[in-house]
Amino acid sequence: MNTVLIFRVLSVLLLLIAGFMVAPIIVALFYAEYEMIGAFLVPIAVVVPIAVLYLFVTRRRRGGLSTKSGFLLVTMSWLAAAATGSVPFLVSGWIPSVTDAFFETMSGFTTTGATILTDIEALPASLLFWRSLTHWLGGMGIIVLTVAILPLLGVGGYQIMKAEAPGPSVDRLTPKITQTAKLLWFIYLGLTVLETALLMVGGLSLYDALTHTFGTLATGGFSPKAASVGHYTSPFVQIVVTVFMLAAGVNFILYYRLLLGRVRVIARNTEVKVYFAVFVAATVAIASALQHGAVYGSVGESLRYAGFQAASILTTTGYATADFAQWPAAAQVLLFALMFVGGSAGSTGGGIKVVRVVTLVKQGFNEMRYLVHQHGVFAIRLNGQVIRKDVVYSIAGFVFLYLLLLVITSIVVATGGNDIVTSFTTALATLGNIGPGFGRIGPVENYAFFHDHIKWYLSFIMMVGRLEIYTVLVLVTPAFWRE
Repeated sequence: MNTVLIFRVLSVLLLLIAGFMVAPIIVALFYAEYEMIGAFLVPIAVVVPIAVLYLFVTRRRRGGLSTKSGFLLVTMSWLAAAATGSVPFLVSGWIPSVTDAFFETMSGFTTTGATILTDIEALPASLLFWRSLTHWLGGMGIIVLTVAILPLLGVGGYQIMKAEAPGPSVDRLTPKITQTAKLLWFIYLGLTVLETALLMVGGLSLYDALTHTFGTLATGGFSPKAASVGHYTSPFVQIVVTVFMLAAGVNFILYYRLLLGRVRVIARNTEVKVYFAVFVAATVAIASALQHGAVYGSVGESLRYAGFQAASILTTTGYATADFAQWPAAAQVLLFALMFVGGSAGSTGGGIKVVRVVTLVKQGFNEMRYLVHQHGVFAIRLNGQVIRKDVVYSIAGFVFLYLLLLVITSIVVATGGNDIVTSFTTALATLGNIGPGFGRIGPVENYAFFHDHIKWYLSFIMMVGRLEIYTVLVLVTPAFWRE
């Protein structure tokens, strides 16, 4: 395992994070929060000299990274990012607890959106901006950004991106993986500019538009407002956020295909069709429950609130325009079911992912066909292509580990004296990177009441969920450390 190259890439990543801390410093200057400048300068002053010195000393080292090195690097990167990103919260004194600061930052970078803050709007604007910015960086993947500049280090980036990218597989858009990383980030940046502009047209300030865009496109959910997107009563703003949450839950590679004019490829994509079918069906069903319960005054209003919340949970964003814990039981059960689905592979969404659910459903039907036609040959097809058996086995293994972790996490949370609804939905909300759940972690609640040992465990689970389970858990197997 090439530890020198691992730490070279890690140094670049930390330099990038330090560089992005300049943005909240600018916000602090704009809002005259001069006391906050030092909170961001401290991590910059520590990280930059050490990282630059290490890169200079090891400047002659070149080579590629193995699959093992990629797994280790990605896990170390998320831990280092959360540790570095938590420093402004600690230095400023707004989150004096190391446990809480690390939890909040890990929640940001993993785009979970679970918060320990009880009075969000009391925090300085610059600190809330940094909190939302961690979403945006973690959404497309800070590793993917690093991969885009790896040629400067003489390091191959495919194994890193393979270990970090969400979904069953990593597609190359171009022959060079660094070009793929750049294209993904340009698409991400373009969508960021577009949503920000539309939200400003809807009456939001540049600050509010940016912070909510960061949370939307990263499918994160952090908002500088205590009432989340529900703070804005404008239907236009809510619809824009709904549309972009759905857009963020689509495989970003398909946007590249769209730019090339390959519309038919997208129209034939099984995952996209199922993804939007699930959203539409859930929206109509939830709206019907809301209408039946006379929660809102009109069908249009019910559809708008139902669509927003369905998109938020399906894409694992976690934004809210209403306290859905007070909705009729049928609507809550439908939202609970969506927590098991997640976004598309290759999107910024978390969860199990639509493509895995579709594959296992097809496999289930195939098994029933085998019972009737024992000599038959039945293949699983996605997008017109046959799925290899090893891919199906990998997906089945992933889902098994996912469910196992849900049970284990529920038990760990329950050790803190929490009820079964709170314990299980906390496991779902953190492993699936969703944020809010039911019970004591409802849309108007927070995670502050958990004991410290539970917060540390949940921080780990958020990272495991964001990195697709295998990437992190493989590190604890004896085989990984054998040469």
